[in-house]
Amino acid sequence: MKITVIGTGYVGLVSGACFADMGNDVLCLDVDPRKVETLERGDIPIYEPGLQALVTRNVAAGRLRFTTDVERAAHFGTVQFIAVATPPDEDGSADMQYVMLAAQNLGKHMTDYKVVVNKSTVPVGTADQVQAAIAHELAQRSVTVPFSVVSNPEFLKEGAAIDDFMRPARIVVGCDDEQAALHMRALYAPIQRNHERMILMDVRSAELTKYAANAMLATRISFMNEMANLAEVLGADIENVRKGIGSDPRIGYDFLYAGAGYGGSCFPKDVQALISTASGHVGASLQVLQAVESANNAQKRVLGTKVCRRFGQDLRGKHFALWGLAFKANTDDMRQASSREVIADLLQAGATVTAYDPVATKEAARCFPDETRITFAQSQTAALERADALIIVTEWREFRSPDFDVIKAKLSHPVIFDGRNLYDPKLVRSLGFEYYAIGR
Repeated sequence: MKITVIGTGYVGLVSGACFADMGNDVLCLDVDPRKVETLERGDIPIYEPGLQALVTRNVAAGRLRFTTDVERAAHFGTVQFIAVATPPDEDGSADMQYVMLAAQNLGKHMTDYKVVVNKSTVPVGTADQVQAAIAHELAQRSVTVPFSVVSNPEFLKEGAAIDDFMRPARIVVGCDDEQAALHMRALYAPIQRNHERMILMDVRSAELTKYAANAMLATRISFMNEMANLAEVLGADIENVRKGIGSDPRIGYDFLYAGAGYGGSCFPKDVQALISTASGHVGASLQVLQAVESANNAQKRVLGTKVCRRFGQDLRGKHFALWGLAFKANTDDMRQASSREVIADLLQAGATVTAYDPVATKEAARCFPDETRITFAQSQTAALERADALIIVTEWREFRSPDFDVIKAKLSHPVIFDGRNLYDPKLVRSLGFEYYAIGR
């Protein structure tokens, strides 16, 4: 198939590269010339395990190309994926300007049948708006060109996106005509040979499915964080509680890890957008999700509170090592990362910070451009120098089995604040550390 992917951000680039790797002919469109030049050189602007090699291989094979030419992109693909950003507006709703611009450009230039696929995370009803925008542009040209609008939300985990795309648990497709459904089945046939993964439904249900999925996962995280805070007060261990409830097949173990709160480009934005959709369009109040968001915002301050409880409210003259900046392991994404709140709390109390992250240092530096009280180390050991305590915020694998003797020798005080519950409290305390975890 010939496929156009509009937008070369996280979703667009991963999708385009994976479709090309299946043998399709893919053209990725981006209006940023510098980004296109970077991609054509073989460099990628984001960190995702395996993506660099995937892009390089398919560019070399001639199956993956990049352009800034809107008209060329509109003519190229029978299937046109809209994978542009939908950042949150001030009221928490999704900003749809880039989606609508993509639809308008298609209407201005398309000359034959297209399957227009919303891959971006968009509010319920967006397909109708895309349909209307394309139809309006066609009417302005006084031409009749057939097209279908489909919802095909992505369910990619940062750090495991390629595997999620190639071996999906499900492929949700919302469409209202058989011709579009046949195109989507043909497109995804290479990854459905083992068993049927495609779930066909109406467009609005597909749009809501994406938001509902992320909202459910965010709810599980906030629930466990609240249970962890309660466990800590009651003298229980949240890890034992997690095992006890996770063993129930109705609940399961996934997304039951207590920690320093969720972040990233999806959960915070999608929870806010769903709350906004309910209140703005139907006058409903999603009380559970409002509580989820409130609990998560509070959870991001827990580590800072623990530090101040141990060292005092005035942290002037105190210096802390911080391991992990990205919102989760295996990504450099700093959007809504818990580390940003932890660092902000420490700096506000007068402390200084040396932080280390395997891949997110450059992104973190952009988040604190003029802040001289935070420095970035080249290794986890270097970050420990002259620190009064170690604070762990991201669950990178290399943090899971450190040399505790080295940590103890480097720190001014043998104190660890573990925001991801990486270690066995009894073991760490037996080594002479003060160990402050979440709900343990």
